[in-house]
Amino acid sequence: MLATSVGVKVFTATKAKEREELGEAVSLWLRQNGNPEILDTQLNQSSDNDYHCLSITLIYKK
Repeated sequence: MLATSVGVKVFTATKAKEREELGEAVSLWLRQNGNPEILDTQLNQSSDNDYHCLSITLIYKK
């Protein structure tokens, strides 16, 4: 059995404009990194009285 190298990339945004552009940031990173095979994704949102944070986590095969 061959060992597989796995990477994790996290994208986060707290400001409204950054959250709107987060998908494009992910797409750009994928293109710039040779469209790695995505093994899993996770989308999280958290907030308090002042901030709303959105994060996208990609687990990919290197």
